[in-house]
Amino acid sequence: MDTTARHPGARRAAVLGSPIAHSLSPVLHRAAYAALGLDGWRYDGFEVNEAALQAFVEGLAPAEWAGLSLTMPLKRAVIPLLDEISDTAACVEAVNTVVLDADGRRRGDNTDIPGMLAALTERGVTSVPSAAILGAGATASSALAALARICAGEVTGYVRGPERAAQMRQWGERLGVTVRVADWRDAAKALDEPLVIATTPAGAADHLARAVPEAPGVLFDVLYDPWPTALAAVWSARGGRVVGGLDLLVHQAVLQVEQHTGRTPAPLGAMRAAGEAALAAG
Repeated sequence: MDTTARHPGARRAAVLGSPIAHSLSPVLHRAAYAALGLDGWRYDGFEVNEAALQAFVEGLAPAEWAGLSLTMPLKRAVIPLLDEISDTAACVEAVNTVVLDADGRRRGDNTDIPGMLAALTERGVTSVPSAAILGAGATASSALAALARICAGEVTGYVRGPERAAQMRQWGERLGVTVRVADWRDAAKALDEPLVIATTPAGAADHLARAVPEAPGVLFDVLYDPWPTALAAVWSARGGRVVGGLDLLVHQAVLQVEQHTGRTPAPLGAMRAAGEAALAAG
């Protein structure tokens, strides 16, 4: 597809968030542009908080900008600034991808959910009888939405506090998923499930490494730095399948590149190699 026809003169995209310095998105998207031969395209990272978001978005010229990637804390804050959002984004009230049409319309999508599904499919996971989610933050809602498509039975969410528990139940009702909420202190029980999705911050689930069963199922740990996490290392050593945060990051970025540039398929291999090299370099 001719990208100039979709976005006349548009040669820019960027990731916005706060903090943003750690983001691998520029590495992945620039690798994609190079592999696709889009020599004139630029992809940058901008430190933007919720207070500055509206001015930044409204200052984008559609003739120059193709779109945005959004990370925390902007995935929900951007929604009122958009002309439309996809059903996928609406189901979790979170947008991580904005596409600017040539006429200036701003369209929002969520590539985290299909990115999770693609990462799992790549490891041979297309359906599970039940699953567990560790944590109840924004990524947990995307995990639950992904499980709504592949989990035949109950999803147990291990959370801290009644507010998080209520939130997890609300997500389940909205997504049509049978959700049981359990106390974080019992999180070791999650590890017996055929699929465990860890959405907790770095270090929060390290203590669970000593509770990994002898024959674990599949662990999807959304962290990518540091990697492997303590939990992922033991899980892999005991023969379990592990899907990592870089897998998620690359697969969701592939979908973003395709939406921003109009080129399909995006170069998954080149993007993954660039991400691995960046992490190895520290």
